[in-house]
Amino acid sequence: QVQVAESGGGLVQAGDSLRLSCAASGWTAIIYAMGWFRQVPGKEREFVAAIGWSGENPVYAESVKGRFTISRDNAENAVLLQMNSLKPGDTGVYYCAAGRTQLTMDFYTEAHWFNFWGQGTQVTVSS
Repeated sequence: QVQVAESGGGLVQAGDSLRLSCAASGWTAIIYAMGWFRQVPGKEREFVAAIGWSGENPVYAESVKGRFTISRDNAENAVLLQMNSLKPGDTGVYYCAAGRTQLTMDFYTEAHWFNFWGQGTQVTVSS
């Protein structure tokens, strides 16, 4: 089994930056990809970004391209999400997830391909 845990959420103003971290533990050798999703009340979970576990082939939602960067922290067995130029529309609970299936990264824009999920961290961007 794999456990993932998010950290780094908070309350910021529009235009600010925030960095989320997702630490993976347990049987990490089975991880193929990691991703970030976000959700607001009353809406479905929305894809944000994903990356191969070795740090390759990042993919992004159109709404965050050019503002968010996903990367692998090899020293910490973690994946980072650097969020710049934040907007109120970025507000939500951000979830980290790990997937174990060998797929091209475009599949990992869909939540059902991920096997292990964190509890989420709240990001609130005020205008």
